Amino acid sequence: MRLYALCDQDMLDKKGVSLQTFLEKAKAHKAEIIQYRAKNADIAFIKKQLINIRKEYDGFLIVNDAYELIEFCDGVHVGQEDLREIDEDVYKAVTILRSVIGSDKILGISIHNEEEVLQANSMDLNYIGLGAYRDTSTKKDISTVLGKELDAIAKLSDHYVAAIGGVRFDDKFENVTYHVIGSGLL
Repeated sequence: MRLYALCDQDMLDKKGVSLQTFLEKAKAHKAEIIQYRAKNADIAFIKKQLINIRKEYDGFLIVNDAYELIEFCDGVHVGQEDLREIDEDVYKAVTILRSVIGSDKILGISIHNEEEVLQANSMDLNYIGLGAYRDTSTKKDISTVLGKELDAIAKLSDHYVAAIGGVRFDDKFENVTYHVIGSGLL
């Protein structure tokens, strides 16, 4: 199992967990990637947190949504809604985003079904975040829970697949590269 640790600021605040404690847990579990997500914070706060993470962690650091901070990390992850804010045409949105962050940075997007996986296959991405695998307390707006179907859909991807949404350490997948775990680390 390869770990992609999701550091959600709202989750840290809700659980009263420091960024330092989260990073210690992620490093103890040998996280290859850490994504920092702060949906309710301003850019200055997110930048400060990325700098703090980078001081402690030398793996791949991904920022959620805030692609304007790409110089402080190794890549960006965006959701379908976030892509549509860039351009209504998701193909065009990925092209625009890739041109902004550069070809040397990691780009991942959230995917929820077979149709979106097939669309993503022709996009200039490094990975897809596929899910949700199961219900999760971290994100309340989950519309689709894939369950066991996730692995079969992952097989259709030409990109690395990160299973998202309620994933646990002991979940078994055949076609998934990364287990994305957030609150499950704590």
